[in-house]
Amino acid sequence: MRALRSAAPGPVPRVTGLLGTGLLVAGLLVAGLLGGCAPGVGPSAGREDPAPGSAPPASSATAPSGTGPSGTAPSPGPPSGDGSPTAPAEPPRPPELDDPVSLSVVVNKRRPLVPADWAPPVLEDVEGHRLRPEAAAAARGMLAAARADGVRLRIVSGYRSWAEQQETYAGWVARKGPAAADVVSARPGHSEHQTGLAVDVGEGGGCDLQVCFADTAAAAWVAEHGPEHGFVVRYPWGEEAVTGYWYEPWHLRYLGPGRAQELVRSGAATLEEFAGLGPAPDYPAAAPG
Repeated sequence: MRALRSAAPGPVPRVTGLLGTGLLVAGLLVAGLLGGCAPGVGPSAGREDPAPGSAPPASSATAPSGTGPSGTAPSPGPPSGDGSPTAPAEPPRPPELDDPVSLSVVVNKRRPLVPADWAPPVLEDVEGHRLRPEAAAAARGMLAAARADGVRLRIVSGYRSWAEQQETYAGWVARKGPAAADVVSARPGHSEHQTGLAVDVGEGGGCDLQVCFADTAAAAWVAEHGPEHGFVVRYPWGEEAVTGYWYEPWHLRYLGPGRAQELVRSGAATLEEFAGLGPAPDYPAAAPG
């Protein structure tokens, strides 16, 4: 801590005679002791003022990258075996981000469903496709609103079970190979479609499930109005390093109107960023056998 500056001393009264001189010396010694300075140490001793040209004190320096909003660094983890502190502990994640029942669950290449074959207990039909009840009701409202605005919008794909996703992924692997398949299709247990909260939309033309869908009126409408109904574009342009997938303007994820609009207002580009999670560009390396 920085030492407190002593108040500037006032004028010393003039004292004459041996008695006066003795009293003066004794008074100065007592004042020095009460002021916290040992004999031979000036008032500035112990201060942490930097030397000219040196860096400012830590208390006034800019907080390093990676510190929290208040500028304080994360608390270090428990000491390691040799007594040195380990890396800072990550803040605990809200449990709903891991719970497949929650509308806020985040599923990606680094965050599989638990258990991997989890399935929604209830599904409802929406024009030939199944979704969880909350997402189904919202999808019906979204389709009706788009059509009322003169926009052609239809559902192309909804819920897929673990087995159905396994078949879908295997088809991509057979056609493109594993590396290419991993950027266009999720492995079973890692698919949002398995949650019953994801829907692929189209307009019934040749651009359904193609990047050119981005140029359609349907894509523009869902990007603007989807959050009003609780849906966001899950894999936006240029964010494959975070989401793990190429741009899919047709893939919508249901979060609920409140959370979807909150994501938009936050300015976050992806659900990972909004939830405070790290990027998920690829699957973790398999543990050695």
